Formats: sequence, C-alpha cells, structure tokens
Amino acid sequence: MGMTTPTNSEVVYLAGGCFWGMEDLLRQIPGVLDTESGYTGGHLENPRYEDTHDSASGHAEAVKIVFDPSVISFEDLLEKHFFKMHDPTTKNRQGNDVGTQYRSAIFWHTEAQKAAAEKVIARVEASKKWRRPIATEVAKASRWWRAEEYHQKYLIKNPGGYTCHYYRD
Repeated sequence: MGMTTPTNSEVVYLAGGCFWGMEDLLRQIPGVLDTESGYTGGHLENPRYEDTHDSASGHAEAVKIVFDPSVISFEDLLEKHFFKMHDPTTKNRQGNDVGTQYRSAIFWHTEAQKAAAEKVIARVEASKKWRRPIATEVAKASRWWRAEEYHQKYLIKNPGGYTCHYYRD
C-alpha cells in the first residue's frame, strides 16, 4: 500500500526526528496532499524500524510528502513549517531521541528543490531565530522505504502518543 502522486504535485522527503510527530503536523498543512512515514538516506536494503536504531543502517526516519505547489510553495513548506516544527540546530537529535536516524534533513528530488532548500536555510540562519547554526543536511533523495504499517498516521491511531514536535515561533 503506497502513495499516489497526482501530476500537478511535487514530492520531497523531510527528516526532523521521530517521524510520528513530523507526519502528524505535516499532513495537516493546506496543500499537503499525502504523507507517509518511512526510511531514506541509508545503505541497507529494505530496512525495518529495528535496523535504523543505533544508527546501524544510516537511514533517517523521514516523511514522504506529496504537495500541491499551487497551494503551498516548497519554500513556504520549509520555512513556515519544517523549520518551525523541529530544532534544526541539533545534529542527530530531537528532544530525547538521539542517533543519525533522528537527523534534520531535506532529501530533494529536483535541482530547483535543492536551490530552494539552500536559499531557505540561508534565510533561517540569517533570521537568528535559532541560537546555534542550522545543522540540516541537504541531500539528493535516495531510495524510499515505507515504514511498517503501525507507524503510518501513528498519532491518529494512538492519540496522546509520544511526540517531541510542535510549532516554535
């Protein structure tokens, strides 16, 4: 069971700690058409949740986002949402979650997305909203691996479940 990608849409993979909280916030953004929790950026074929911990597989817990750029631009998705829902200054960590699987990363699909990500990072850095430098990785999207079904829409299935994600001003 996977996602469909409408022709007037774009796809990006965003990582910012545990995918449960990221997915829960991202799916509610107007213009986001679909979300899916999964793994990317590592070296192991077909990783499972257990493979990603202790930084063993190199994968990040990430969210695959299908969005309509006529409703929300890629830059707005990053600047108004992604960089406000997690701490992009902590390398390989979000809250109590520690390891490379919890890194902050933008896995781009097009050169335009890469350029936009770099531009947004420069603006966020220049804004001085964060006391430390931005540690977000910008990397070409690699193979996507859908997470196990129990991770999909986790906080809908488990109201009150663990998350360290919230909007910061």
